[in-house]
Amino acid sequence: MNDTFELALTFAVSAAIGLLVGTERERKPTAKAGVRTFALIAVLGTACAFVAQSLDSPWLVPTGFALVGLSIGGAQLVDPVTRAEDSGTTTVVAALLVYVLGALNFHGERTLAVALGIGMTALLYFKTELEGAATRLTSTDIRSMLQFGAISAIVLPLLPDRGFGPYGVLNPFHIWLMVVLISGVSLAGYVAWRLTLEGKGLLLTGLLGGVISSTATTFAYARHARDATHTPAAVLTVILLANVAKLLRVLLLAAVIAPAVLPMLAVTMLPALVATAPALWWNYRRASGEKGEDTDRLQNPTQLGTALLFGAFYALVLLAAAWLSEVFGSGGLFVLSFISGLTDVDAITLSSARLAGQGNISLAESVTAITLAVVSNMLFKAGVSTVVGGRTVGRLVTIGFALPLLAIVGGLLVLDALA
Repeated sequence: MNDTFELALTFAVSAAIGLLVGTERERKPTAKAGVRTFALIAVLGTACAFVAQSLDSPWLVPTGFALVGLSIGGAQLVDPVTRAEDSGTTTVVAALLVYVLGALNFHGERTLAVALGIGMTALLYFKTELEGAATRLTSTDIRSMLQFGAISAIVLPLLPDRGFGPYGVLNPFHIWLMVVLISGVSLAGYVAWRLTLEGKGLLLTGLLGGVISSTATTFAYARHARDATHTPAAVLTVILLANVAKLLRVLLLAAVIAPAVLPMLAVTMLPALVATAPALWWNYRRASGEKGEDTDRLQNPTQLGTALLFGAFYALVLLAAAWLSEVFGSGGLFVLSFISGLTDVDAITLSSARLAGQGNISLAESVTAITLAVVSNMLFKAGVSTVVGGRTVGRLVTIGFALPLLAIVGGLLVLDALA
């Protein structure tokens, strides 16, 4: 009874996958397979897998696969309309994949089959959006994706995974893994930025700009204030949101590298996020629907030179942090954090979290080091705003950062009291 029910459920799930994909294909008039055909193809895949297993005839599954391809492809080719307007390649491939999902479902991979079916349907449904996105990407953008693939899939596996140098902290594999992590996060923001160039609002501009580089975004919009291409309220909205993205990025990196650090780090970062809300809300309302703009300050984050520089800087910070912690204690580490945070928060965040994960420093020391880097970076951005955008913008940014900075200091005091 249980076996019969399980088999019936398997066929039902396969039919559901086929119905889902077929519903999307039904929207295309020239497609030679719709709701019923795709449901039958999925069930056929399950039936072939069942019979092949029962009769010990593994050839039956690939035979069914070939017949499905020939049937759908032939139906496309014999119709002059589809032959002239559309080759039907997408429908043929979708039908073959649905057949495979039916067979996969029978062999116990139900969750995978359903997930792939949903993903495939989404891919088919968003054809227009995907094609539009592809046309908006330049050759430079495509090259940046290929560069990321090279640094992650080709370079990373070739590096030795063991420690070298003083304190054994210079692990080539780990150092390059951090390069891949930072490049991946920045690339995601960069691609999203490139795909939303037209009509981008201030909220999206600030958040995506902050994911790529909060410092570069601050510089760019301080310059907009200087050139009077945006109101001070719009400029401050973008700068505050870029800083919000930086705080969220710090939490994400810490969670990936050393999850044990995250609860304590949240004590300083989350209050800062909440404290940003009043100034952000006030300035966003005053910006009166201004749109964001593209800026040449946001460069491709996966260029090889950029990756190498970050890797070298991260290795240097990692080595200096280990040495200062041993020679001067936590004070030396904190000084390094404050200085390095002026230009880059990622390196000290990764190195401090890494050292805490290895037990070289305590969790409290790691959180304090990361928090001090964030503080110095915010102070640096307030200075950049003053120098580039003028005293008025600098004063507004300083006021906007005041509450988050006070919240961070309060969080540090709470951690010190709990220690």
